[in-house]
Amino acid sequence: MELNGPGAMHLFDGAYTGKRVLVTGHTGFKGSWLAIWLTSLGAEVAGFSSYLPSSPCNFSVSGLERTMDHRWGDIRDLHGLKAVFDDFRPEVVFHLAAQPIVRRSYADPKLTFDTNVGGTVNVLECVRSSVSVKAAVIVTSDKCYENTECVWGYRENDRLGGADPYSASKACAEVAASAYARSFRPSNGTQRFATARAGNVVGGGDWAESRVIPDCVRAWSEGREAAIRNPASTRPWQHVLEPLSGYLRLGAHLLASERLHGESFNFGPDQTVDKPVSELIGLFTSYLGGPGWRLGGGDAGKKESALLKLSCDKALHELGWRPVLSFEDTVRLTAEWYRRYYSGEKNMYAFSTEQISFYVAEASRAGLQWAREGVPA
Repeated sequence: MELNGPGAMHLFDGAYTGKRVLVTGHTGFKGSWLAIWLTSLGAEVAGFSSYLPSSPCNFSVSGLERTMDHRWGDIRDLHGLKAVFDDFRPEVVFHLAAQPIVRRSYADPKLTFDTNVGGTVNVLECVRSSVSVKAAVIVTSDKCYENTECVWGYRENDRLGGADPYSASKACAEVAASAYARSFRPSNGTQRFATARAGNVVGGGDWAESRVIPDCVRAWSEGREAAIRNPASTRPWQHVLEPLSGYLRLGAHLLASERLHGESFNFGPDQTVDKPVSELIGLFTSYLGGPGWRLGGGDAGKKESALLKLSCDKALHELGWRPVLSFEDTVRLTAEWYRRYYSGEKNMYAFSTEQISFYVAEASRAGLQWAREGVPA
């Protein structure tokens, strides 16, 4: 399947073809991949972000400033954000702008709460007052749950909480979104929104601080061992395209009906894919090569969960969504992206669309409805 060919327009039942779509946090890892995918689906994409997360970063490497309407702005600035809504008049909004690093939240908890809670409220306010927005997906995190490190996966109705500022800020954002959903019903078929919870994504183009794969890539590109804080910690690793397909599927459902307004959805891998950090690095090294890793970089007194699982049964039942890639394919695709970049590839945008095409083909073979060309969802 050619992603940029006619078949791509029918993915997600053609919901995004010709739509004006605003992505907050479009310069970030997930946001930049989402912008690439939306553009390939025929959407007119605008982005709102306050900074580049790293140097290099996927937004810059992929040249996204040339393929979308790129706008600088701080999600904490309600007036600046509303000006973008008024000017661009988005029909669909994906809110991903955030302070996304757990360790940074200890250093600056107020910035974390102001961005993750206050920023989300600003987006909700703009959505509520907009006459153009038909659907919005508010992205939070799998860390919004009060994590007791239980062996079963958390469900969307489990208790929210957080032992660190980042996790607590995401729980607060979920509470705020729920209050808006229950207080302000959609009017005239517009302003439907839902929240999406995912985390621990990997994939090419991520150089953010304090993340396992980027830490390895940075160290290995300089010929040194990577310092790993918690090699025994277990996470539900998934390729970035997995939750993004869930966000797109959820957005398409919100465009079609207000039935899921105010709902929350987990998007994660099969529970058998929960793997320790050490296994992730070992497989990544086998595909990419590198000097290896050493224990280090820990932070005394800063809590970090050892076990986290999600139940995605609701997404399967309501959206027909489920993960596609094996753990091995997830790590292989990630390693291939970085290998291509460090070997001097000039057109990483095109290579990213190739990986999206591969993912769509795998989803189609797995029988997922959104990936079947021209078949109504």
